[in-house]
Amino acid sequence: MKNSRGTASSKFLRSIGIGLLVVPVMGVVAQTSVPEGISAVPGQRGGQDAFGPYDVVEGWPRGVLGLPEHEAWTTGSGQSIFAESPDRIFLLHRGELPNIETPEQQVYEEAGPSLAFPVRQLPWRNASVGIRSSLPGAIDGDDTDRGTSGVDHRWEHILVVVNREGEVIEDRTQWDHLFRRPHYVTINPYDPEKHVWIVDDFRHAIFKFTNDGSELVQTIGIPNEPGNDETHFNRPTFLAFLPDAMFVADGYANTRVVKYDNEGNYVSTWGEKGTPPNEIRPNYMNNVHGIAVNAETRMVYVNDRANNRVQVFDENGVYQDEWSFGPEPTDIHLIYIGADNVLWAADRATTKILGYTLDGTLIYSWGVFGDFAGAQWGVHGLSVDQEGNFYIAEVGNGRTQKYTPRAGARPETMLGKPVYSAWE
Repeated sequence: MKNSRGTASSKFLRSIGIGLLVVPVMGVVAQTSVPEGISAVPGQRGGQDAFGPYDVVEGWPRGVLGLPEHEAWTTGSGQSIFAESPDRIFLLHRGELPNIETPEQQVYEEAGPSLAFPVRQLPWRNASVGIRSSLPGAIDGDDTDRGTSGVDHRWEHILVVVNREGEVIEDRTQWDHLFRRPHYVTINPYDPEKHVWIVDDFRHAIFKFTNDGSELVQTIGIPNEPGNDETHFNRPTFLAFLPDAMFVADGYANTRVVKYDNEGNYVSTWGEKGTPPNEIRPNYMNNVHGIAVNAETRMVYVNDRANNRVQVFDENGVYQDEWSFGPEPTDIHLIYIGADNVLWAADRATTKILGYTLDGTLIYSWGVFGDFAGAQWGVHGLSVDQEGNFYIAEVGNGRTQKYTPRAGARPETMLGKPVYSAWE
């Protein structure tokens, strides 16, 4: 019976992807069942996939963006990142913060037992909470601005372009004054001229620039004027493109998707204000904070953030499907669909990068919390280039990072390369 059970067990384990590993133990050969098909690299021994299928590129970008006279400063909240190519990556930050070293830990016995600050192994400063570089800035008369410019913050170098080594090759400081709370940067893959789009959620507007940044060619929405109609936004967040359409997630205050044609002309809108965090009605949304499209089916995937779900619509806003990212503390910042038709999501609360089939089946997840190289805190932007390199922007850590594919990693555990049409 024992041997027959062992044989049956072996067959069952193999049928579900569990193999047998022969391990010598004190001179005796023991059989130990080990999982196969779970780790990013098949047959991996040890480790724990902290960075999933990637290796982190330490020291990228160079220093404090490698900018002269900025040694005393570091980047503010990392809002977004977009890789046009491995040699041309757009970084979007909310200004700069003083580059202050982590203070020595102190114990505060008078406040209570076991209280110390900073807590070891944890980030000690949240770049997304505080003065101008974390709250709105750069607009005269903004009463939410606090602190002293040049001491507590700098509203500078909001958008820069770096090469594969992380060196600044273009500095768009001529547009710093235009932004108040820039949220997202991207390029339409169907645009042969590769215009650069920036969503500014506190200016309630979307700006379109020439690729070299020399000219602002279009503004959608009326800057500084919130609203909920064909010409206004109220804190828009993200964009997604089809060859003949653009979809805007609108957004923090409005609870809708707005569709435009590829010239930026209004087409339609959908979405009603729901009741978070357990809204279940189709087309009712709260904090529309992320949007992606399937280029093959033209389906639109909307991150209904406050309700912890993705809702799926056809390109005209007709509800098709939905699935949940899980209960609290789930807090999905954004979603992405690459050419492999896998939906990836970044969860601020669990510090996970999550991969799903387009019907919601979980494929793989990875991520570790912290402020050391490769760890993450508040992934608010992500991008993939033509070589499969993976990039993130973090609001909590106030930085951007680059990862390269690990040798032998399974392709299905990596974020798919973007859809390219008019350019590569």
